[in-house]
Amino acid sequence: MLRRTLLSTLAATPLLPGLARAQEAAWPTRPVTVMVPFVAGGPSDIIARTIANRMSQTLGQPVVAENRAGANGEVAARLVMRAPADGHMLFVGSIGVFAINAALRPNLGYDPIRDFAPITMAVTTPNVLVVNAEKVPARTLDEVVAWLKAQGGRASYSTSGVGSSDHLTMELFKQRTGTDVTHVPYQGGAAAATDLIAGNVQLSFQNLGTVAAHIQGGRLRAIMLTSATRSPVLPDVPTAAEAGLDNFVVTSWQAVMAPAGLPQPVLTKVHAATVAALRHPESVQRLNAIGFDVVANSPDDYRSFQQAEIARWREVVRSANIRAE
Repeated sequence: MLRRTLLSTLAATPLLPGLARAQEAAWPTRPVTVMVPFVAGGPSDIIARTIANRMSQTLGQPVVAENRAGANGEVAARLVMRAPADGHMLFVGSIGVFAINAALRPNLGYDPIRDFAPITMAVTTPNVLVVNAEKVPARTLDEVVAWLKAQGGRASYSTSGVGSSDHLTMELFKQRTGTDVTHVPYQGGAAAATDLIAGNVQLSFQNLGTVAAHIQGGRLRAIMLTSATRSPVLPDVPTAAEAGLDNFVVTSWQAVMAPAGLPQPVLTKVHAATVAALRHPESVQRLNAIGFDVVANSPDDYRSFQQAEIARWREVVRSANIRAE
């Protein structure tokens, strides 16, 4: 009886602070899921699988990327925000998921600041204007604009979703060039590129990392980049400024988040493992080769950048009168 009473008392007694902290910092204690808010093959998926594969080799637990597409990331975001804040659910998403959605959609079902703990900005990449070479004869920006005007609104463009960077980039392009193109959203950049290659749409602004191989393989024709300087991946493709469109720099990015409330000891471990996975020489080489620049910064630096991006895109949406479709 005394032994049973003692055990019951110990079970009901709060853990000593040191022991509580030790248990709190124990990560991972089971498999880790890296949620991807788009279909397989796009930038978020590429980054998530790069991180998951490397982490699986170093953490002693399986780390698995899981695709849950829908509503330009909202489906996955709602799932992640409700997950336990213990480091076993991570979230890799795009500028659209973590910044533009908040600027474009007033009734968004999640708050990209309040509902998630920042881990790191993973990579940045420019967008590139690409066309289906069989459907669009144009090879320069001026020729693309002339071709679009001749189509009288019959041409269409693909994006990775409403509110994605490729969507807003094209909307700004339309305003700057006086052209009219029909928007066809998909559930990720890979699907948008696939239908463009198939000729179901004629052009698109896509992340360089999504379409670099298709351009190099001749399946798509690149017209211009939205970066300030040319990319070593496509050294012959001009920037927007070089092509004749000034002040048209758009940098897309991918970031890693976790559910809000992640304890600091666990956040420290998750950040270290994520950064190590991104900065591994094999990861850097692979990501650079397809047009991604690895960032892997601190949680605070990423959060500051994210807040500035939300403010920037709110102003772009307001001044350009861009509305969610």
